[in-house]
Amino acid sequence: MTDYLAGPHDGVAVDGQGPTAAAGFRGAGVTAGLKASGRPDLALIVNDGPSQAGTAVFTTNRVVGAPVMWSRQVITDGKVAAVVLNSGGANVSTGPEGFQDTHATAEKVGEVLGVSAGDVVVCSTGLIGERLPRDLLLAGVDVAAAELRADGGRDAALAIMTTDSVPKLAQITVTTDAGTFTIGGMAKGAGMLAPAMATMLCVITTDADLPSDVLARALPAATSVTFDRVDSDGCMSTSDTVALLASGASGVTPAEDEFIAALRKVTGSLARQLVADAEGASHDVAVSVSGASTQEAAVTVARAITRSNLFKAAIFGNDPNWGRVLAQAGTVPEYIAPFDPLNVDVSINGVMVCRGSRPYADRAEVDLASEREVIIDVDLHAGAESATVWTNDLTHDYVHENSAYST
Repeated sequence: MTDYLAGPHDGVAVDGQGPTAAAGFRGAGVTAGLKASGRPDLALIVNDGPSQAGTAVFTTNRVVGAPVMWSRQVITDGKVAAVVLNSGGANVSTGPEGFQDTHATAEKVGEVLGVSAGDVVVCSTGLIGERLPRDLLLAGVDVAAAELRADGGRDAALAIMTTDSVPKLAQITVTTDAGTFTIGGMAKGAGMLAPAMATMLCVITTDADLPSDVLARALPAATSVTFDRVDSDGCMSTSDTVALLASGASGVTPAEDEFIAALRKVTGSLARQLVADAEGASHDVAVSVSGASTQEAAVTVARAITRSNLFKAAIFGNDPNWGRVLAQAGTVPEYIAPFDPLNVDVSINGVMVCRGSRPYADRAEVDLASEREVIIDVDLHAGAESATVWTNDLTHDYVHENSAYST
């Protein structure tokens, strides 16, 4: 199985306009006054067509915000004209009034753009359990609409940041037998990165001419092996949304497999950018499990390891403690991941420290202090399947940030 996060920026630019890199899109990021800091907090991405095909995937958390409830309905007809996103408040657990705020936001976007509110995806991120100031939100939509530009993608990415230290942008232009098309995107997220689908707020756009049914197949095919393989802290958000919009402005209709391959590069780059900016992290950690009986087995074992606070704390301390890796692999039930617990190999940064579930090379040979990236290889010797999940270490800074910042 290809590791789409191994080469995170293979042919992908990360310093461009992201969601407005593709033809047919405009974006804006403005300050609506939702954040006490006074930083930008409202973004708008508009699809000017000629096509307005769209789809999205959402958190699988059973507790979701009004924007997720609204946007699930928006995508049912395969048409998305715009995405409006705010930071400074998640609009989760806010009752009927919160849903009315989301509805009013979509109506306002529809009014200023001349589109149907039912074609407007709404996303919100920030504190749970607090109403958004509707007047500020709607006034912000007016400001954002007035500032829409074809080079407004980076401004939009800045406006959706919460604890992020940098905006996340990615874009790629691909030439195929059918012609040349572009895919671009933006994402936010620096914590609560434990998806069962996506990880955060993300808008991806393309000027390829593709119908919504193709987009609906392509998006989960990309997120399942990129965003879904990032697990920063074991916490799943209530607001995760990844939207994919196609304008058709290039007039190019690539083969579905070619489009998915390019899309995976963009989502892979964005996913690795999330890991690199994880709250307080000092190491990016890849846990690669091979020799598994099934893909599910490989992913489950990898995720069990990446969610171990003991393991993550050891990495922070530059301690190649392979016992914590082995112990976590053993927590996965045999019916999910059958393997012989007396025949597991563990390598850390290329040094096989455990072979056949026994000490092998001296762990002192492992250097965790020199590089930010750490590679953990686990061979179960139980099959031919493999998978990689990326995480980060558990640091003092992570604990401090999440004790000081309310989510």
